[in-house]
Amino acid sequence: MKRLLNDKAFPQKLKSMTEHELELLSYEIRQLLLDTVSVTGGHLSSNLGVVELTIALHTVFDTPKDKIIWDVGHQAYVHKILTGRSDKMCTLRTHGGISGFPRLEESVHDMYASGHSSTSISAALGYAAARDLNHDNYSVVAVIGDGALTGGIAYEALNNAGQSDRPMIVILNDNEMSISKNVGGMSQYLGKLRASHTYLEFKKKVKHAVKGIPKYGEGLYSGMEHIRDSVKYAVVSGAIFEEFGFKYFGPIDGHNIHDLIQAMQSAKGMQQPVLLHVVTKKGKGYRNAEKNPGKFHGIGAFDLNTGELISVTKNDSYSQIFGKKMLQIAQKDSHVVAISAAMVEATGLGRFQARFPNRLFDVGIAEQHAVSFAAGLALNGMKPVVAIYSTFLQRAYDQILIDVCMQNLPVIFAIDRAGNVGNDGETHNGQFDLSYLLHMPNLTIMAPKDGKELEDMLEYAFTLNSPCAIRYPRGEAERLIAENDNSLQIDGKIEALSEGKDGTLLAVGKMVGPALEAKELLQMKGFDFGVVNIRFVKPLDEDGILSCIHSKKTIVTLEDNTVIGGFGSIICQLLEKEGESSQQLLQIGWPDEFISQGKVSELMKDYQLDANGITERVAEFIEG
Repeated sequence: MKRLLNDKAFPQKLKSMTEHELELLSYEIRQLLLDTVSVTGGHLSSNLGVVELTIALHTVFDTPKDKIIWDVGHQAYVHKILTGRSDKMCTLRTHGGISGFPRLEESVHDMYASGHSSTSISAALGYAAARDLNHDNYSVVAVIGDGALTGGIAYEALNNAGQSDRPMIVILNDNEMSISKNVGGMSQYLGKLRASHTYLEFKKKVKHAVKGIPKYGEGLYSGMEHIRDSVKYAVVSGAIFEEFGFKYFGPIDGHNIHDLIQAMQSAKGMQQPVLLHVVTKKGKGYRNAEKNPGKFHGIGAFDLNTGELISVTKNDSYSQIFGKKMLQIAQKDSHVVAISAAMVEATGLGRFQARFPNRLFDVGIAEQHAVSFAAGLALNGMKPVVAIYSTFLQRAYDQILIDVCMQNLPVIFAIDRAGNVGNDGETHNGQFDLSYLLHMPNLTIMAPKDGKELEDMLEYAFTLNSPCAIRYPRGEAERLIAENDNSLQIDGKIEALSEGKDGTLLAVGKMVGPALEAKELLQMKGFDFGVVNIRFVKPLDEDGILSCIHSKKTIVTLEDNTVIGGFGSIICQLLEKEGESSQQLLQIGWPDEFISQGKVSELMKDYQLDANGITERVAEFIEG
């Protein structure tokens, strides 16, 4: 059967295959997923769970004419396999390879470049409205997970789509998981729907009995619509999707290809919004992932037999260091609470949750709510820490600005995965947070050079009694100072690591390491540069910086952030204000573009952000 996946006739060939062949194909696809992700890393559990669902989708619908839009998109590996990219799966998430998410430039079958949650229904409605305005004829399908339904934009879209009455299909992939286990009212509601077999069996019996009445059966059954709805509302509490204006079908076994195809064919023929509630098992077909779907949601290269990671780091990650320090602080202060947006383990808060379950609030994929919720906690004497990835925190821009900063509330933002994150690519890079935070009044912004400094900064943040953001990168945390060095205090000041007569490298966060290496390489080229660890990006230690750059001809700023509106920009403003026009300023950071996937080290090299690249750029800048 392996030859099927190399057959370029897919996905069209699916339509001529028997259900038995489709079942056999599902086994082959799962094996390819395991063989691929165990080498490249990636999102495994979610893709193992949608194999039959994706096969049924491409059997019933005809892409690219019909539009299938994947929410978040990390579960689209099977879609890629079935749309001519099976032979490229070995390049998944690698530098120059295929993306781990749908990309418009990658295939005509990818309809929407996703990467963040809860947007698919909105995009699908846009497609449907454009279709109707253009008098076209095609189906529009949004595939959204139950975890994504905790995002407010999904409800805005459901409300609009149901009211519009435009034909479109929403497939709710219900696997009870996002990254952490799903929480909240919608999760509980879906649980009731999964258990609503009483209603479904009752409905089948009533339909069979009433329609069997000679002459009058069909009409009588149609006239019983009000009674049927009353029974449904009594048995299935709320029937929320039909209240939104969708025709609801489900729950449907998401691993039964026959039932899936039948349900999709029925939905395809309906001239109204339809929601198919499909129940799947995350990690289906791989025992290790079934037992621990969270671990295999997003994972690096691993051993297929044991499920254990192949590469083990020697030092704790920044996330782990943050989590341990949070636990220490919380043990001393009962007012300290933590907030997660469906990423408890991923942000290092697993042990905190186990020790203080009542002080850890997992709000689901709802970043805006997380921030406003933190504001309410802070107004009533609590000390909230909001731990969210940089790329996802940007979704709560307005809430940070108005709900927290304008009210000058002591909310701490632990911004994980700041800067470039590597293989997840454009949608997950955290290269914009300095730019979207720097102009917010009342906000203190810190960036640690290593793990020890992250611990110290978190301690310091609790002393401020005002908004504070600590941004730190993904992965292993280095130690750039001796572990027993307690002489340095986090006090709002820079840390001058070395002096140089020719110029100064002003480095933010993780760029301190490359700056120290670049200093040595520049020395070999005959240039003497000092290195400064900025530590506080806002408020800026202007006096400390001016003392380090005084009489230096060349100033270089280094940041793991876009150069547009970042740290380099405020140094430029400082030099202008102080009239230091004789000094030359070189701003080094990510350019004004979206950075594609690859290992962080590869991308840093490509964009000359590693020590060698910094050295070359500085030398060229000086020599003109």
